Amino acid sequence: MTVTPPGADAPLLRPIGVIRSAITARGDAPKQGSEGAPDAWLEVYPWAADGLDGIAAGDALLVVTWLHRGDRSVLRVHPRGDRRNPVTGVFATRSPDRPNPLGLHPVTVRAIDGRRLRIGPIEAIDGTPVVDLKPVLA
Repeated sequence: MTVTPPGADAPLLRPIGVIRSAITARGDAPKQGSEGAPDAWLEVYPWAADGLDGIAAGDALLVVTWLHRGDRSVLRVHPRGDRRNPVTGVFATRSPDRPNPLGLHPVTVRAIDGRRLRIGPIEAIDGTPVVDLKPVLA
């Protein structure tokens, strides 16, 4: 059951694109991009393409994803999936299993091909919805 506070509208996320990656299974993804993740293509949907204006190769971005294979019922995990670590609340971890499975991925734009961005490194699996892009501010 979803509970929305009185007077608040339920949040609505509209993906702006999708990740196209060589990583196809959750178990094959590194825990973080800096741990050996490959580059991938971010395909931006036509309706959102004008939002890419001003982005250039070499730019640092934060890619916000919807971790669509995350388990939204999980509130406690062994950090990094290591059972030797004590069980911890998901809000104190980077687990993809959480009530609202948003992923934050710092990446560099390697190349731009129309409405496709070559970005990396990124640990997101193929088919991961992208909900937003933000520039990294110094």
